[in-house]
Amino acid sequence: MFELGIKVVISYLLGSVNGALFLGHFFGVDIRKTGSGNAGGTNALRTQGKLFAMLVMLVDIGKGALPVLLLPSLPIGDIDPDVSREWLTYACAGAAVFGHCYPVWYQFRGGKGAATMLGVVAAVSPILILPSAFAWFGCLFLFGYVGLATIAASFAIPLFVWLAYGAAEINLFVFTLCMGLFIAFTHRSNIRKLLNGEGSPDFRKRLLGGSRSA
Repeated sequence: MFELGIKVVISYLLGSVNGALFLGHFFGVDIRKTGSGNAGGTNALRTQGKLFAMLVMLVDIGKGALPVLLLPSLPIGDIDPDVSREWLTYACAGAAVFGHCYPVWYQFRGGKGAATMLGVVAAVSPILILPSAFAWFGCLFLFGYVGLATIAASFAIPLFVWLAYGAAEINLFVFTLCMGLFIAFTHRSNIRKLLNGEGSPDFRKRLLGGSRSA
């Protein structure tokens, strides 16, 4: 259990290195005081431009992938034979995403976990990027809401796992479903705005080469 605990803590601490807040120190901006106040890639793009947002995405994706790729097999202390390598991988992945959303380094105010989840998925099973990307771009094209597209993409992953593998990958299904529910939770303000009719499409027209919706 020591191995599980220490690697989960390390994953959480790595996840807590929020890309937008970390890079903001060098760019002289606190992303939490601009735009929506969310320390994530979407708000970074809206308020700071493409270069800043791209760097933020690289950091946030990387910190999701690294714990998954490195920590489960890294000899930190004794390897515990009673700990499943698969579930250790999922535990490290979940801790990294949780750290991004509630970073200890930044008063537990982080992003919504989408980019870090992308890094986790790419490391756990790269094929899952395909249904996720299809759902994200399709939903964004149809409705224009980044938050809604992100939620749709997060649930497309467990749906694909179940349809493609069924009970043979039940652990992966449970993990991705839990991650999808968590991403929906972090985007609850987006859901609330849509239900209340307060939201407006934000990126659809820009992606299609037109002007941004009001």
